[in-house]
Amino acid sequence: MALLKRKIWQEHRQFQEKWTVDYFFVEDNGNATCLICREKVAVLKKYNLERHYATKHAEHYSKYQGDEREKTASQLRKLLVFQQNLSLKRKKESEAAVLASYAVSEMIAKAGKPYKDGEFIKACMVKVSEIVCPEHMNIFSNISLSANTVAERIAELANDIDQQLGEKGKAFSAYSVALAVSADVGDNAPLAIFVRGVNDNFDITEELLSLGTVHGCTTPNDIFCHLSDVIERAGLPWHALAGITTDGVPAMTDEDNGLVAQVQRKVREENGERPVALHALISQQQILCCKCARFEKVMSVVVKCVNYIRSRGSQHHQFRALLDDIESNYGDLQHLNEVRWFSRGTVLNRFFELRTTVQRFMGEINLTVAEFEDARWVMDLAFLVDITHELNILNLKLQYPGQTVTAMFDCVRAFTTKLKLWECQLSQNNFAHFPACKSLLGKLHSDMQFCGTEYALVLKLLLDEFDRRFADFSRHRDALQMFADPFSVDVETAPSHLQMELIDLQCNTALKNAFKEAQGDIAPFHRQIKPSFPQLCKSFQRTLCMFGSTYMYDKLFSTLNLNKSKQRTRLTDSHLSAILKVSTAESLKPNINRLSELKRCQFSGKR
Repeated sequence: MALLKRKIWQEHRQFQEKWTVDYFFVEDNGNATCLICREKVAVLKKYNLERHYATKHAEHYSKYQGDEREKTASQLRKLLVFQQNLSLKRKKESEAAVLASYAVSEMIAKAGKPYKDGEFIKACMVKVSEIVCPEHMNIFSNISLSANTVAERIAELANDIDQQLGEKGKAFSAYSVALAVSADVGDNAPLAIFVRGVNDNFDITEELLSLGTVHGCTTPNDIFCHLSDVIERAGLPWHALAGITTDGVPAMTDEDNGLVAQVQRKVREENGERPVALHALISQQQILCCKCARFEKVMSVVVKCVNYIRSRGSQHHQFRALLDDIESNYGDLQHLNEVRWFSRGTVLNRFFELRTTVQRFMGEINLTVAEFEDARWVMDLAFLVDITHELNILNLKLQYPGQTVTAMFDCVRAFTTKLKLWECQLSQNNFAHFPACKSLLGKLHSDMQFCGTEYALVLKLLLDEFDRRFADFSRHRDALQMFADPFSVDVETAPSHLQMELIDLQCNTALKNAFKEAQGDIAPFHRQIKPSFPQLCKSFQRTLCMFGSTYMYDKLFSTLNLNKSKQRTRLTDSHLSAILKVSTAESLKPNINRLSELKRCQFSGKR
């Protein structure tokens, strides 16, 4: 039987120091490197080194003998180390330049700046380095920040977030999607799809899944096809879909052919549990309050006065000068932004505080506003100021990031309870919780006084509208309460498949104490009970993955309006989507170190 030939690595050859002087070789990363020509010899064998030296260098270097030969070898070694260090330094500088390019591009996306600002930033960095550290100016000059490069970098950062989200999605035990539509300066209708998923360890991931543009009159079938493509591209299983949140328009909620109905049928086909459909709590209640009663006439006058003063330079300057003369607490009127609904409350409050000054100023420029003399109109203004202030407080609570759907439901439930209290108090002319209205009592230049009964009817209309819009939450109230406090739930009202586990949980004193000690962060408690209560944990995961805040919507559309402005209307959908994914990412951050390493590998491959 023939013996197998031994492999080179099995010979365990070692470099001998005397070869440096004899043949001008040194060991470098397991290979023998010639100090003269920099060639490498893979096999550490005396014959190979001797043959290389004899055939290529002996003619010129054999004259060096003894101490002179050792000195020559030492000098050649120092030269090799110097060149290697110089090459390593240049490599590090190149790597740093690529890394800086990604980092600056990410900052540009988050700040909503145009791509071409990268060149301006680079010019600033080069100028600073020229003054502060001129010896390093070339390093800054090598950072690529052209408009095309910045656009490419941001797209790669967005793709990296998508890849991370895809990996996270594989571990989702349950997830929900939310769809939101807004309008941009190009009269398009961006359709944003968010995902909120929970894994077995009760870790939450909430991110923008996709941003597309709805062109023309889009049917529920079109939206469903788009949603299906997005979910399947992300690799999310339909059977794990626990909820869908929409804006409540008929195209979304129609019981037969709406988007929600199609999604529920799809999940049922995939043998999944029926997903919960909820109304998106995008905070537009101020607009609702104006439209549910007679207050449109109040807003129209306020907007007319504010726009007249602020849109004309001379009048605006005179008005601010007037405020300075009377030493007002306010320096100007607030400008109304219909997209930013919080501005409605601040505009009304500022206008109410400055109403006498506005009336005086409008009279001085011979533009009389009759409503200022109408006591009923002033009362309506005061009531609208108070109710929008309360709605703003609610909106801030709904926008708090990271909260659960149960916390959101508690906020809405508390506000509806307040509406009932205010309705009862106003019917008795009690304005204890309406400071603007209270400030007018006895001060109107008329015999007319506040009639609280009329405003109580307005609150009744608003309460009915809240009940209608948030009826979905009321239908799932038991499940939400079970998640919020499983120890106080009546077992008889719980679903039958959860009753046995719920009894065991409620009778476990140690777990009950652990739940009390959680103090709001109940994720550790859920992880603790998971092995013994699988059905309850599955129910908790489905509730936890429901969207509990409007923060993602508000941040996305604010960022969208910042980026796609009148100066950037030509921004493509793909570029806009990449910018928004990078700038609105919360739990996921792009791995710029990995991306820069891949970019260097690509450059090496091209060479």
